[in-house]
Amino acid sequence: MEPTAGRTGSLLAISDLHVAYPENRALVEGLRPESDGDWLLVAGDVAETVADIRWTLETLAGRFAKVVWTPGNHELWTHPKDPVTLRGAARYAHLVELCRELGVTTPEDPYPVWEGPGGPVVVAPLFLLYDYSFLPAGCTTKDEGLAYAYGTGVVCTDEHMLHPDPYPSREAWCWARVAETGRRLAELPAELPTVLVNHYPLDRHPTDVLHYPEFAMWCGTRLTADWHRRFRVAAMVYGHLHIPRTTRLDGVRFEEVSVGYPREWRPRPEPPGRPRRILPMEVGPGDRGAAPGAGRGRGET
Repeated sequence: MEPTAGRTGSLLAISDLHVAYPENRALVEGLRPESDGDWLLVAGDVAETVADIRWTLETLAGRFAKVVWTPGNHELWTHPKDPVTLRGAARYAHLVELCRELGVTTPEDPYPVWEGPGGPVVVAPLFLLYDYSFLPAGCTTKDEGLAYAYGTGVVCTDEHMLHPDPYPSREAWCWARVAETGRRLAELPAELPTVLVNHYPLDRHPTDVLHYPEFAMWCGTRLTADWHRRFRVAAMVYGHLHIPRTTRLDGVRFEEVSVGYPREWRPRPEPPGRPRRILPMEVGPGDRGAAPGAGRGRGET
């Protein structure tokens, strides 16, 4: 683990900034910490091009005491508009080196310990991907699930832009990541709780409210369904679904912290682009439900 740091401020989280949209880029330009000790967890989908990823993380790293990043699927795309044409694990490694240059913590670095209010807790950024095990109702195999999704027209763009090289498939890459990450988490001190940060939820239950349930296939893996109990989780932070809310499973908070696309956040009553406070825990009337206008729609997956 990384040496402990900071005893003031808040542990904040945000995801799915999608700064290729000018409105979202403006939200990042206006994003500021509440105090000098604030950390910011960025749970993926910053952008599709390396230049936009660099701009965003460099901007945030210059403002927050610490920035912790884990990749979403969009960062891993080999997008035709990006002059960086690296694929799969090579692209991920390139982004890790970019983050290290900027002082941003990645899933490949020692896990830092938050010593501020609500701590101490280990903050563990995870890169796990998905393995198509969140199948549509009535489907028992990946092939059946994909056939159903193609039939409905709800197919994640990953099928065309997220390459698993050198792994034979995205699920094989996922399984390797799950095995290595599980080993690292199991080695953490037993007395410390954790905040796990992943682009995808560790359990399937947050996908139950998707507008298009078949999209769940690109939203995680059943292999992590017990991690919130197994690894002493104080909060599980994720994005990807574009349905910002708080749910609980076995008493553990699951915090979906995405901004999403402008058409999704414009109808919401709360101001857009504000990070969620993870620690110290917010005190409020109850857990948040799915926000109006939120959720995945066709053509933006």
